[in-house]
Amino acid sequence: MASIGTKTYDTVAPRKVAFLGLGVMGFPMAGHLARAGHAVTVYNRTAAKAQEWVKEFGGKAAPTPREAAAGADIVFACVGNDDDLRSVVLGADGAFAGMAKDAVFVDHTTASADVARELYAQARKQGLQFVDGPVSGGQAGAVNGALTVMCGGEQAVFDAIKPVAQAFGRAVTLVGQPGAGQLAKMVNQICIAGLVQGLSEGVAFGQAAGLDMKLVLDVISKGAAQSWQMENRGGTMVDDKFDFGFAVDWMRKDLGLVLAEARNNGARVPVTALVDQFYADVQKMGGGRWDTSSLVKRLRD
Repeated sequence: MASIGTKTYDTVAPRKVAFLGLGVMGFPMAGHLARAGHAVTVYNRTAAKAQEWVKEFGGKAAPTPREAAAGADIVFACVGNDDDLRSVVLGADGAFAGMAKDAVFVDHTTASADVARELYAQARKQGLQFVDGPVSGGQAGAVNGALTVMCGGEQAVFDAIKPVAQAFGRAVTLVGQPGAGQLAKMVNQICIAGLVQGLSEGVAFGQAAGLDMKLVLDVISKGAAQSWQMENRGGTMVDDKFDFGFAVDWMRKDLGLVLAEARNNGARVPVTALVDQFYADVQKMGGGRWDTSSLVKRLRD
């Protein structure tokens, strides 16, 4: 069974690209690049996953990020956190060591704005280009090639990578200078955290009141309460199903980045800080890998 959905790709001149990190997001993102006609070399810390990708999509696997990046026009990455990112970028076996002058590194990891600025500065020092481009849309967005990509970087560099990134992106947008992509992703997660908590409280309240919550959600989703979360997660919250989507563990990592940045810039995010603690409660319930909509469970249990 194919690990990505079908998509009609724009006609783009084929490029030589690398993709570092073949997790639940990276595996299908790299797959769309291959299906769109680009020559893709992949690297993954667990080599078996890279071989599995090559078996499905063709291309090549490399044993180190440096070897994957050698000769690539664009190097994409989607790994776990700041430290994972540094480990695939810096050092003797890192991607920067293998990249040709003026090649572009595009980071899709949800990481700190600080590491984005740090790696941008290091890239420029070495004659390379860097774009931070965290994504939103979850596993389904990656599989279907319909991610929202929020980019920080220089306009000309962004213009060069955008047509290629559209293989897995529905909307690829430059939102500002280096680091701005990561900051925009933080805004995204702040908005989702409060929204999911509100939806959870609404569902739990309605169930306690004896309402047919699927019917109620259908009605109110046609009005001002409508949201992606309501449309896509409301019914599964009623059914107590949380085995899909974006995991609580990942959301806590992201909210940790938000709270650290807020301490730096003086922004007040009291609801986000509270919801982060609610997610900690879900982790204590054993729900670290449950979907983020599992906030409703702590209201029931």
